[in-house]
Parts: sequence; C-alpha cells; structure tokens
Amino acid sequence: MIPPQWSSPCGNQCTQKYAALTQIPWRVFCKKGCDADGDCFQECLDECTEICYKDPVLKDQQWSAYIDRSPGSDSYSELCFSACVSGCGYKFEVPSEEVVKARPNRPPKPLPAPKPASQPIEPKEKSEDLPSISA
Repeated sequence: MIPPQWSSPCGNQCTQKYAALTQIPWRVFCKKGCDADGDCFQECLDECTEICYKDPVLKDQQWSAYIDRSPGSDSYSELCFSACVSGCGYKFEVPSEEVVKARPNRPPKPLPAPKPASQPIEPKEKSEDLPSISA
C-alpha cells in the first residue's frame, strides 16, 4: 500500500469518493481531473470534456468518432465528466455546489435527420420477351 504522503491529496480524495470496485473507472477519470494541465477550474473542465465525450478524430469525418478512446455511450460520458470534474474541484479547491453545476463545454448533439417517407413499391409489368414458365 502506498503511504498517504506519497500520493496527492486530490488523488486520495478520488480514491475515497470512488472506493467501490464497481467505481474503478470513475476513480480513474477523477484522478485525470486531478492531473489535468489547466491552470484554472475552467481549463480543467475543458480537458474533462475532451477526455469524456467522443469527437471525430479525423476532421470532417464523423465516423472517426468511433476510434476516439472516450467512454462511449452518453450515460458513461456523463458519469466520466462528473468524476473528472470532481477531481478538478479537489485540485482547485472549488466548493462542491459549484462542481455539481458544471456542464460540459460542447455544443448540443444535432437531432437525427428525419427518414424520408418511403414510397410504396409498384409491381413491374411482365416483360413479353421472357416466357412465364420456369425450366
């Protein structure tokens, strides 16, 4: 076991908050918030947004979001962001009330495009060139 003085106080807070085995991934993201490079709480939030939400890796290629290494589904991204922000809050000593209010700095997802109305398929006329019996 690592003595407490060898690990950061922020990391210790994350370990205590996300102590259950089922919360290990969120503990990792909380510690990423602790280790963020930003000089202020807002820069740390921006880094959490980048870590936790899928974006295209290749510019103008929406399909390339699938190779981004963020958590994936919307619910996992929200949990990731919440954990990461709590790490930012510990790091910059931001009150928990303000940490809870933090939202990702990203535009809302576009609504899915409506599907075009399908047209009924009309039967084709039989061709006179082919016989109507099978071999």
